Amino acid sequence: MDIKIITTGGTIDKVYFDQLSEFQVGAPQIGEVLKHIHASFEFEVLQLMRKDSLDMVEEDRLLIKKAVAGAPEKRILITHGTDTMAETAVMLSDIKDKVIVLTGSLIPARFRETDATFNIGFALAAVQMLSDGIYIAMNGQVFPAGKVKKNRELARFEPA
Repeated sequence: MDIKIITTGGTIDKVYFDQLSEFQVGAPQIGEVLKHIHASFEFEVLQLMRKDSLDMVEEDRLLIKKAVAGAPEKRILITHGTDTMAETAVMLSDIKDKVIVLTGSLIPARFRETDATFNIGFALAAVQMLSDGIYIAMNGQVFPAGKVKKNRELARFEPA
């Protein structure tokens, strides 16, 4: 089963630079995560951008949509920042005949206590098992596009 993985940045790919005393979006971490979980399926990674989702604009979402619509693969996993992931999912909702799952993390993948590894593994299972549609896979739950929101206070996703 071929899976296209599209990376867009977000916390999942953030790194800390001591000299700058702030986080910046770095190189995609999905390859390292897949290596550590011993992924045994065919996949291709497309690094589309390195942006915090709060910095994404409509043109960025249209670029994601174009990449997803043009991908020959039926199953697409998108790593995305959590702050505007729900907006991007809605933007993709008119794409048919594909299973599209967005995921991210609240703690960078490079950190020891990250949620990235779990969320990626969970999203990979979801993209292989769900029927056509657009979904967000976070915190051990799958939500259909347009029916999910991020609860910043509780640091989790929940039904909208």
